[in-house]
Amino acid sequence: MKIQRTLENKILLYANQFRSVALMGIRQSGKTTLCKMLFPTKPYLNFENIDIQLLAELDPNAFLEKYKISGAVFDEIQKSPSLFNYIQEVLDNETERGKYILTGSSNFLLNQNISQSLAGRVGFLELLPLSNKEISNYFDNNYSVWEIIFKGGFPEIWLQNINPSFYFPSYIQSFIERDIRQLINIKNLILFQQFIKLVATRAGQEWNSSQISNDLGVDSKTVTAWLYYLQTAGIVYLLPPYFANFGKRVIKRPKLYLTDTGVLCSLLGIQNEVQLENHPLKGSIFENFVILEYLKEKNNSLENCSFYYWRSISGVEIDLIIEKNGVLTPIEIKSGTTYQEKWWKNIMDWQVFSKSTFPGMIIYGGNENHDFSDGRKVFSYNSIAV
Repeated sequence: MKIQRTLENKILLYANQFRSVALMGIRQSGKTTLCKMLFPTKPYLNFENIDIQLLAELDPNAFLEKYKISGAVFDEIQKSPSLFNYIQEVLDNETERGKYILTGSSNFLLNQNISQSLAGRVGFLELLPLSNKEISNYFDNNYSVWEIIFKGGFPEIWLQNINPSFYFPSYIQSFIERDIRQLINIKNLILFQQFIKLVATRAGQEWNSSQISNDLGVDSKTVTAWLYYLQTAGIVYLLPPYFANFGKRVIKRPKLYLTDTGVLCSLLGIQNEVQLENHPLKGSIFENFVILEYLKEKNNSLENCSFYYWRSISGVEIDLIIEKNGVLTPIEIKSGTTYQEKWWKNIMDWQVFSKSTFPGMIIYGGNENHDFSDGRKVFSYNSIAV
């Protein structure tokens, strides 16, 4: 049994266009399953296997020569960073498309040396956890939005019907001990665990390193470094601010989101969807869910667009701005299930501020869509598209 992933067609397209494809994403998002299914004739090697790491590092040229004809799927290849330069040499003399399929649970593009060695040779893609559409297309059950948010998007939880309250604490502990400790030498794991929980409380908010530094009692450089490694591991996503032509009248810090709402709920101590629906941060959690649904739509499609948020120094905020073909679409996100006309206030303020007459959009927790004669649109969380 497997869930159809929307990214499949894009991966195959990239494999026909690039000499190699790199598929990155948070651990347990489904990368290995997807690559094995899409490239069944290619040998599969998992670099979490110490023996494979040693073989690759002992004689990289001989190691790659074995797969000169067949190509290969190299899973978790960031475990052997020295191999990237040798892969570059092979690809420089290669005309065949889709020779190597590289996967990584950490975003090795953030490593400047690696990104330079692969630039122009490799097509990069990111597989995020399951989208709401992927879940609803596979399962007949009519899940509530809060159950979808609480469970998150890891395929294993859905396919094996695992209780998220059991799954995520172990996942988070393993992530800290296995992934983060390989990226950075953390001397105080308890303090880092507190940091991750603090990060979760900031979901849907502007990221302020100084504030976190004060709360934790560590210097801001350490906080900045820790956040960088959470980004590298694919745990957090930073939404940049839109400040073109606004000068000092707008906030220029990014907003922070977690890439899986199940992980987010676990870090916040939420035990079930009933607690979630009554949680004081449910609005921010719903916003996190919607922002990530948009990000999944963008990653899974061929659309070329950019995402931002906007906030004036007076406090007027637009949750999401999509820039596409030179047009800015302001979007407000509301967890309520019943449409309210007052939801448009911030978008109206944005239009005055930006001198834009382009109609905006509301995404809300209800199930009905509404179109207005003036071009405004109200969409259910089930109807998100870029």
